[in-house]
Amino acid sequence: MDNFRRPQRAKENNEFIFGIRAVIEAIKAGRDIETIYQQRGLSGELFLELKALLKDTLIPLNSVPVEKLNRMSQKNHQGIIAVISPITYQNIEDIVPAVFEKGEVPLILVLDSVTDVRNMGAIARTAACVGVHAIVVPLKNAAQINADAIKTSAGALFSIPICRHSNLHKTCLFLQESGLQIVACTEKTNDFIYTPDYTVPTAIVMGSEDEGISNELLRVADHLAKIPMSGKIESLNVSVAAGVILYEAVRQRM
Repeated sequence: MDNFRRPQRAKENNEFIFGIRAVIEAIKAGRDIETIYQQRGLSGELFLELKALLKDTLIPLNSVPVEKLNRMSQKNHQGIIAVISPITYQNIEDIVPAVFEKGEVPLILVLDSVTDVRNMGAIARTAACVGVHAIVVPLKNAAQINADAIKTSAGALFSIPICRHSNLHKTCLFLQESGLQIVACTEKTNDFIYTPDYTVPTAIVMGSEDEGISNELLRVADHLAKIPMSGKIESLNVSVAAGVILYEAVRQRM
């Protein structure tokens, strides 16, 4: 008998949901799921039902060796483990109009492939301190919002909206159409972070430390801006760099 078609006995705990049927029902119930790990090579009608259901969500599905799933849990996971998210992801399309309606000037932070959870937490903490209205992250290649991220953020991840979107390029185009300028923080320019006018509606894009901002996002940006460097070390930790440019925005807005 196919192991993946046995009656579903998987149960939910504080971090995970085990089993295909249990995960399907959790998605249908609107549970906040951070990510789903799928055993590589998994098949069957129930799995196809799960994949079809995921098409209408922004939940990443990651194919991994069964050994990874077994390390995560000794329970009968049936090839599927869903990680419960401690936060509820929001839509930037809802947030930007609401900010304008309140008479505020939007300040949005877009994180392109920032995958370290502690960097994510530190960035969120700074963003909350300076009044960033929302942080936008990609569906894939983004830091998982877990206990380490929450701890590093000092709880800020519970107070600042986090938006997860499948295509950051389209998201930036939406922000521009909504009246925001896109400022990409990158070393690939001669202009410093003091050049742009942050008193207008602004979205600041930060990239990963190893690869930086993708060329697709650099091309759509209204301004490229770099942090001045004069020491022997030529780069900052991304969370520190985010703090530097965000506080320039704050300085101009005071």
